[in-house]
Amino acid sequence: MSHRSITIVGAGIFGLWQAYTLVRAGYRVRLVEESSEPFERASSRWAGAMIAPECEAEAAPAIVRDLGREALGIWRAQYPHTINKGTLVVAQARDAADLGRFAKLTERHQAADARLIGQLEPALAHRFERGLYFEGESHLDARKAMGWLLDEIRGNGGDVRFGTSWDERADGVLIDCRGIGARNDLAALRGVRGERVLIETRDVRLARPVRLLHPRQPIYVVPQGDGRFVVGASVIEREDNGPMTLKSALDLLGSAYALHPAFGEASVLEMGAGVRPAFPDNVPRILVEEGGRVIHVNGAYRHGFLLAPVLAREVLRFLSDGRREGLLFSAA
Repeated sequence: MSHRSITIVGAGIFGLWQAYTLVRAGYRVRLVEESSEPFERASSRWAGAMIAPECEAEAAPAIVRDLGREALGIWRAQYPHTINKGTLVVAQARDAADLGRFAKLTERHQAADARLIGQLEPALAHRFERGLYFEGESHLDARKAMGWLLDEIRGNGGDVRFGTSWDERADGVLIDCRGIGARNDLAALRGVRGERVLIETRDVRLARPVRLLHPRQPIYVVPQGDGRFVVGASVIEREDNGPMTLKSALDLLGSAYALHPAFGEASVLEMGAGVRPAFPDNVPRILVEEGGRVIHVNGAYRHGFLLAPVLAREVLRFLSDGRREGLLFSAA
């Protein structure tokens, strides 16, 4: 089937990984995106981009952890700028119960006392007494990774068209990666809101993502290099994609300040929110229709960067020999 043409609609992280994987496998790929600027409307651009299958297991089904472990290997093997320094989870003494719960729900971590926390992140020395260190996890800069995938697609002969509305026609196989834009075709899909702040400071240095547990507002802080940090929180069960509210901004920035007071002097470079697509169980799915001519890849929830490589691998296997053995395939 390698001679068949593939049309991929949507250039978020799912669409990019589909196009990247298929064009490298010899397929003739056309990637169509409605926005005129790359990633302008993609909710992926707001991602913290933590490739953290162990930490995600705290709130996700086991399939996300298991397939995420496989995807982590793919990121490390194929994306040269993957940062492999693990994840540090910390909590204030008053929130020790939350840390204990996190430990019980996750695997492949080691207890971190104040000494180890200070060794891993000198900026946090003497600030936290207990934490968890997930040595085997990774992170990356979301927009740089998306830009790299786009360059690779073009470099391998992919036809990329931004500012192009899909006319619902495709030469060969159609792979629909429109996210929440496919809601009219996927009745089970819902939108969940994700928010993040990009800040800059030279007064705090972190080598790896740090998750601060809190019963009301847990956050993650992800270093992006050059003194920049993404500060984000879990998804919000709300579907509007309007600007971030004052309360949300205060919660995020206040929690960053609680992680380290020097963040109080950081410059706020960008605030934003995006609507992520999700199925009822919050697990992404591959849905095949019309005898294999239409394939939906959707439902990223908060696992888009984590699972995109595995979804692309499973679609490639299906196109190659019709296999639907992967656990992410679902009835259309």
